[in-house]
This record gives sequence, structure tokens and C-alpha cells, in this order.
Amino acid sequence: MKVDVLLGLQWGDEGKGKVVDYLAPKYNVVARFQGGPNAGHTLEFDGHKHVLHQIPSGIFRENIKNIIGNGVVLDPVVFKKEIEGLAKFEINLKANLFISKKTQLILPSHKLLDAAYEQSKGKNKIGSTLKGIGPSYQDKIARNGLRVGDILAPGFEERYRNLVSKHENTLKHYEFEYDLAAAEAPFFEAIEFLREFNLVNSEYLINKSIQSSDTVLAEGAQGSLLDIDFGSYPYVTSSNTMTAGACTGLGVAPQNIGEVFGIFKAYCTRVGGGPFPTELFDATGEAIQKEGNEFGATTGRARRCGWLDLPALKYAIMINGVTQLFMMKADVLSILDEIKICTAYKLSDGTITEEMPFQLLDEEVKPIYETLPGWKDDITGVRSMDDMPAALESYIKYIEEATGVPIKIVSVGPDRTQTVIN
Repeated sequence: MKVDVLLGLQWGDEGKGKVVDYLAPKYNVVARFQGGPNAGHTLEFDGHKHVLHQIPSGIFRENIKNIIGNGVVLDPVVFKKEIEGLAKFEINLKANLFISKKTQLILPSHKLLDAAYEQSKGKNKIGSTLKGIGPSYQDKIARNGLRVGDILAPGFEERYRNLVSKHENTLKHYEFEYDLAAAEAPFFEAIEFLREFNLVNSEYLINKSIQSSDTVLAEGAQGSLLDIDFGSYPYVTSSNTMTAGACTGLGVAPQNIGEVFGIFKAYCTRVGGGPFPTELFDATGEAIQKEGNEFGATTGRARRCGWLDLPALKYAIMINGVTQLFMMKADVLSILDEIKICTAYKLSDGTITEEMPFQLLDEEVKPIYETLPGWKDDITGVRSMDDMPAALESYIKYIEEATGVPIKIVSVGPDRTQTVIN
């Protein structure tokens, strides 16, 4: 069997958690392949709302193996809190959750470094979640990092102290006050907790699943426009959020990739700093933010809102090899009389292009819009495409024709049941 990949095509927060939860019954394995506790995958079902940060979104389904892959960075303290938060659901986590021994650990000192780096940037802050993600990946690339498998070795604490000593030497160069000792007690308590779980060579586990014809879904975090290589650098995350990241983050050969599901909102949002060509600074933007409850699941920060950006969407489809599109939050736009879509950019020299500029920060980009009628209908109870308003059908068709990729799922509300198959 092939590994299907599900990922975001915008700046994150597209609704990946809901879709993974909805699709999970079709899969034997759900695996996270990058990111860390900066992710916030929100799932709503049976009157419950739950936000997952590091644990794969297939965890609420029985008989599904959930894998935290080697491309993830894991905070043991957050992991422990997540597990404890799942206790009320009576899930047998010791049986169906597996963690790669090659997964990098986030240490308390990584969070301190993250805060120090961000503070030093002043007005040029990138909007880090301050979860220690960047410094952890930094240590990984510098070959200094500690991995989950290291907690099983007798010399783990000594290696921890050596790495923390390096971090403290770095912190001396910043005007930054901190109390590392206060964070270490819960960290080592969480390390003991982590040792109780299935710590495995997950690349073997996932490839054996492929060979056994098990169905596998690779779950991405953040969004394609936050990719470290192809996103709006430097306002990006520290990992590869694309399809290629599923290969390196799980140990899956490219030839074993099957369908690529691209998730996007019917409009655009972004948290933190960075370029956002279609951002709205008016009452319409505020109305979308309020109607869509656009506040970060991880940070609680208000999300910036704007119109759908087709050049950015087509770019993300291209670099990911997307085969199917899933459109989220179509219900949010029901409040509007008309809807705009950015179809191209006008650059400072007058050039009109449908391509993403090398550096959006330095290039003055003016979006070119086409206006379509809104549907002004409550669609939260719709369960069939036959019952969709004609204006929404036209909106869907417009996007399909522009991107050349079919929209197979339309979300009309946050609950897993509020999902329409096209």
C-alpha cells in the first residue's frame, strides 16, 4: 500500500485535525512527520472539543496505530499533559501510540533560547510560539541534540547537563533573565513518564505496515507556506511541512507516497508576523475573524484574516503534488454578500504575475481580485453537495478550474459530522 499524506496549503490552522479524525477509520496507521507542540489540531465530536499538539489525530479511533515520527520535536512535559488530558476518553495509549527513538527532545533550555532569540529581534520578531521548536531543530542540525532513544541510556542525565551547559553559555550573550531549575523538575518527571511508552524504531514499523498492505496516513503540522525552504522566509517554521517532509520525517521512500490531500480554508489566515498579501484590515476581516473563531489553538493569539490567495494556493499544490483538495470553513463565508479571490499579483514595477515572488517582504505586492457572489445561507446542516447553495457550488468550481485539482471534501462546521463529500 501507499502512504497518503495530509497537509496544510496555507500558513497553518487550516483544519487538519478535523480531517484526519474524519478520515482515520479508513487507515490502520496515522503518523505525525514534523513539527512539535507548536501545532494545535482541534477535533470536535460527541459534544467534546479537544486540541492535540504532538499526538497524532487518529488517537480517538480504536484499532489505529498512531506514530510520532523522527521528524517531530517532542516536549516531554507537554506530552505528559496531553496524555493526562486524554484519560477521560479511556483510550489504551500504551497499546496504540508509538514514538520514534529518533525523535528530537525539546529541553527546558530550548524554550529559554527561543524566548531570548525572539526578544532580541525587537520589532522584527517572527512570531515564534516560544515552544522551543527552532532551537531544538537547530541542535538537531548542529548534531548536538538529544533524542527520545537517548533517555533509555544510562548516561542520559550527563549528556543532558552537557547540552544545557552549552545553552547557558549562549544565554549569557542576551539580556534575558530566567529560572532553569524551576523547569527541570517537571521535565525529568515527564522523562520518567515517557519511558513507559512504546519507544520504537518507527521507520521499521511504518515500512512493515506498508509491506503488510496496511493503510497509512501521514499527518503534517503547520502549513506549506511556513516550510523552512519554500515558505515566506524568514517568517517560517523550522521544519519541512511539505510532502517531501513525510519521506524524511517517517523514513518512507518517495515511491511509496500515494494520494496527497491538501487542506485549505475558503479564505486565508495567518498567526504572528510575516507577509500576507490578501490580509484585510477592515470590518470584513474582523467579521471573518469573529465568525470563524480565528484564535490560535496553541497560543490563543488572534489570527489575521484575508481573502483566498490563488497564486499562493497553486504554488503549494505544485510543490506538494496535491491530488485532492479539502476546503474548510466554507460556512464562515456565509455572512458575506460577496467574496473576493486573489487571482494574481501586481508587482512594484507594474508586472502582473501568478507566481510567488522570491521575497514577499521586499517586493511590493498588490493583489488583483475577482469578485464572486456570496451564498448568504446557513450551510452548517448541509450533508450533501446537492443541497449546497448555487453560489457556493460556483465558488468551488472556480477554485477547481483555477488549480486543476478536484475539491473532494467541503467542511461546513467544526464537528466531524459537518463534512460534505463532493
